[in-house]
Amino acid sequence: MIKPLSLGNLHFPINLIQGPLAGISCAPFRQLTWRYSQPAFSCTEMVSCKTLLHHPILAQRRYIHKDSTEGPVCFQLAGSDPIEVGEAAKMVTDCGADLIDLNCGCPVPKIRRKGAGSSLLTAPQQLYQLIYALKQNTHLPVSIKIRVQGNSSEQFNHEIAKVVSDAGADFLVVHGRHWTEHYETPCNHEQIQFFVEQLKIPVIGNGDIACINSLKKMFATGCAGVMVARAGVGQPWLIKKLIAEMRAEQFDMPSNFEIGQVFIEHVAGLIELLQHEKFAILQSRKFAKYYARTLTNKLAFCSEVNNCETFDILKNICSQYFNLDSVVGSRFLTQHLASSRYVKI
Repeated sequence: MIKPLSLGNLHFPINLIQGPLAGISCAPFRQLTWRYSQPAFSCTEMVSCKTLLHHPILAQRRYIHKDSTEGPVCFQLAGSDPIEVGEAAKMVTDCGADLIDLNCGCPVPKIRRKGAGSSLLTAPQQLYQLIYALKQNTHLPVSIKIRVQGNSSEQFNHEIAKVVSDAGADFLVVHGRHWTEHYETPCNHEQIQFFVEQLKIPVIGNGDIACINSLKKMFATGCAGVMVARAGVGQPWLIKKLIAEMRAEQFDMPSNFEIGQVFIEHVAGLIELLQHEKFAILQSRKFAKYYARTLTNKLAFCSEVNNCETFDILKNICSQYFNLDSVVGSRFLTQHLASSRYVKI
C-alpha cells in the first residue's frame, strides 16, 4: 500500500500527503511535517486568487512563502474566475510551487457566495473552464480537491468525474463527505471508490485518516495515495508513524517534553513568518489543543494558552505543562532538531 506515486510529470517515493488546513498549514507547519515525516508533499492553506492578485505582498506572505527547509509543496487556490485563476497559477508557479490544487470542497458560506469552493461542484461548465485555465498557465501538475455528493439531493459525482477528466486535470483529491456534512459523519469510502473506478488519472483519498486501520480502509478503495489532514496537527511525525506501522517497523513516540518543544518551535516559526508576535500567539490558540493530546491536564493548558498574549509567557506555560525545565537526553529531538533555526536546546 505504501508505494511510489506519480502525479503528472512528478514522481514521489511514497504516496502519503499532508493536506491543506485553514489557519494552520503555512510554512512553519509544513517544515515540521517535512522534517519528521517527509510526505510526498504538503499543501498550503487555501488562498483566494483575489488575495494573491490584489493584496499587498506582506498580506500574501503567510500563504505563498515556501521555506528552503521544506519539501515539495502544493499551493491550493480558491477562485471562480478563469482569468484570475490563470494569473494566480502563474504567480504561484513563480513562487516555487511544485503542484497546484483548485479547492472545490470548501463549505464556508462566504467562499460559496463568491462562486468558489464547494459551489463549483454544481457548476460543471465553470469548473471545466477553471481547470482549463490552470492547465494553460502552468507546467506543474494540477489537481482538484472535491467533496462527494453523499446522501444529499445534489447528484454530481458522475458529472464531476467527466469534467475533471475532459478538462485535463492530472489527479483528483476526494474528501469522502458532502459539503454540508460535519466530521461526525463517517467518511464515505464507497463514493471515493467510485471516482477511482471512473477515472484513469490518480485519485487521492481523504477523510478521517488518523491511524493504521483508517489508512488501510482508505487504501481499500483502490486510491493511488492518501491525504492526511487534521490528524497531522500537533503530531508532524504521524505520517512517518503510519509508514512504520504499515511496514511492521518500530516507531518511537516522542515524550511530552519533546512535544512541548515542537509546539514552541511551531509558534516561533509563525512569529518569524508573520512578523507579528501577538498575531502568531493568537494563531497558536487554534492548534494548541492538538499538541496537548497526551496531557492529563489538557483543558487547563488550553485555557492558559487562550489567555496568553506574548511568546515569553507561552514558553513559561509550556515549561510548566510539558516539564521543559527538566531537560533530559532525547534521541527523538536529537534526530530531528538539527535543522531548526527557531529553538535551541
